[in-house]
Amino acid sequence: MNINILHTKIQEFINSNLDANIASLLLKGIAFSTVEAKEVIEQLEAKKRCKTKLHTWFTTEAIYYPNKLNIEQTSSETTAKYKASLIQGNSIIDITGGFGVDDYYFSKHFKQVTHCEINKQLSQIVTHNYKQLKANNITTIAQDGLEYLKNSDSAFDWIYIDPSRRHDSKGKVFFLKDCLPNVPAHLELLFNKTNNILIKTSPLLDISIGLSELQYVKSIHIVAVNNEVKELLWTLKKGYSKPVTIETCNLKKNTTETFAFQLNEESSSISNYSTPLTYLYEPNAAIMKSGAFHTIANKLQVLKLHQHSHLYTKDTFIDFPGRVFKIEKIVPYNKKILKKEGYTKANIATRNFPESVEQIRKKHKIKDGGDIYLFFTTDLENNKIVVQTKKVA
Repeated sequence: MNINILHTKIQEFINSNLDANIASLLLKGIAFSTVEAKEVIEQLEAKKRCKTKLHTWFTTEAIYYPNKLNIEQTSSETTAKYKASLIQGNSIIDITGGFGVDDYYFSKHFKQVTHCEINKQLSQIVTHNYKQLKANNITTIAQDGLEYLKNSDSAFDWIYIDPSRRHDSKGKVFFLKDCLPNVPAHLELLFNKTNNILIKTSPLLDISIGLSELQYVKSIHIVAVNNEVKELLWTLKKGYSKPVTIETCNLKKNTTETFAFQLNEESSSISNYSTPLTYLYEPNAAIMKSGAFHTIANKLQVLKLHQHSHLYTKDTFIDFPGRVFKIEKIVPYNKKILKKEGYTKANIATRNFPESVEQIRKKHKIKDGGDIYLFFTTDLENNKIVVQTKKVA
């Protein structure tokens, strides 16, 4: 950490060149005697990434930024706020501290927060930034979090862990045992120091795999931002043996869509089916990740179009956690018929359909955009259909 980066002239240069071309800046030359051009560029690139993701950091003076990879890997403020709203108490320890965004928001719900980070330089950066952010109830420890716990006599109300996938773990399917730290292998140690654990994982983690590796899972929060699943949050309570609750959350600019159910409900739920009626309902990404395809049909009294389509219909409009469309017409999937309909521009989605959106656009010469939404799907009689709709919510 080169503290000279924080000098006024260098900060002014960074702030005035956030939208500049990096190659052009390097060609012109960055002439500061106390810092290298590479260091200035690293700060500039990292700060630029924070403009929307970490706006509090971006707008706070004299923030020191780590490399852009740390920024990419950290929680956004949006998800950090949600995460922190789930838990509270006197004390929490984060054994995988990173850039410390989550801990900043935990500090608003806990009297004392302990941030452990094995990378000494990153810990130094975080310590400086917490002072700038006036987060005075966070203690930073430049040490491996598990080692700190092993040697500590303290107990905590909560332990927070954000394990990272090892670089040698391959493929989309992965296990928590493939991450650092290996949480399943250290559950006994963790529960000797707390009764409550919160774990953040990538949305790529299969829920059934996570459940098979962990103990005492109380709830799983599937967190999406603007319909893109960003993280899974696992709460573990020592000795918990009741059914697991699944909480889905889609954080949008002005609203939040939520849907909750118990994991064992899905296997006992049975959907009713229908041809497309007046409205078409498309679940958000968090619900799709949860697999609550029958549960949502039962709880919200909507009808499925097909066992494998995961699109729903109803004659009346309801508040639904996802997108809602008014059905205008249903067209058989036929090249001649589609040509006759004159679709030249439309928003296209596929559900339980053999062709991709890209293939459909190319085959039928339909450009993206406009007010028409076309759903290419399969009906109850296994016929390929196109549902023409207009978005209403």
